[in-house]
Amino acid sequence: MSRIDFVLYRCKNAPMNEWDQYRFILAIHRAGTIRGAADRLGVNHATVSRRLTQIERGFDAPVFDKVKGGYKASEIGLEIVAAAEDMELIALAADRKSRAVSANLSGPIRVSMGEPIAQCLLQDALLQFTRMHPNIELTIETSINLVDLNRSEADVVIRSTQNPPEHLVGRRLFPYYLCEYAANGYLEKTRPEDRRWMAFSRSVSGPDWIATSAVPDAPIGLRSDDLMWLLSAARAGAGMIRTACYMADPDPDLERLPGAKPIQAQDLWVLTHPDLKNTPRIKHLMGHLAAAIKEKGDLIQGRL
Repeated sequence: MSRIDFVLYRCKNAPMNEWDQYRFILAIHRAGTIRGAADRLGVNHATVSRRLTQIERGFDAPVFDKVKGGYKASEIGLEIVAAAEDMELIALAADRKSRAVSANLSGPIRVSMGEPIAQCLLQDALLQFTRMHPNIELTIETSINLVDLNRSEADVVIRSTQNPPEHLVGRRLFPYYLCEYAANGYLEKTRPEDRRWMAFSRSVSGPDWIATSAVPDAPIGLRSDDLMWLLSAARAGAGMIRTACYMADPDPDLERLPGAKPIQAQDLWVLTHPDLKNTPRIKHLMGHLAAAIKEKGDLIQGRL
């Protein structure tokens, strides 16, 4: 048996209690540095260095080669990483299933949603849920970045999309709407040549919408990847924005631009992993959040 065949045999037949060492292998591979792996694992730099030495001594082969700026998996290391990724999927699936067996309304739930949805739409509903169910430990992570439910990065996600991942399950609600806004009196106080749009820098659509907007001749003067910051900047009179109706319509310091009409954007979804769909606390939270969103349908669709 060749060395690489021997290493693969060991990987494939490793007991799950050895999973910890494979976590270190994956962390080093994904981060490319010892310090980056330490940050991912929540341990110190010395711990990762020590574990790497132990791992390579156990395999009697270099798992990683030192390269400029960090570490790169060796030929054998790439095979070990592939085996470790298979073990990771098994471990994650086992973890999901163990969290799904609770028959009562208790235990942890991690929810991922964009900050605007958390602040402007669901803050009251989330606080109400925690008061109603003190035995459920709710963690809210606000990010527009996609999370991987297969890797248990979240249990429930609320997203606006036209094409959610096919393997997820949940509820399609209805689309949210966008409109154009500025601080009260912005157009009257600002000369036409000084008017500026502010735009979301991570938008999947280009600036073509400006040509059909209420102020088509104004250029973009500022971009940001923070939607809540753009809303605050518009409130302070820094420029005009196109944003979700549910974010701007309730704000007394903002007004729709004259002639601006709400336009349909993407659908709102409440989603979870199939392994968790029948877990009582997950089902209950998803129903609670879906109901809260439906109650605000007029606001979300720009009818208020």
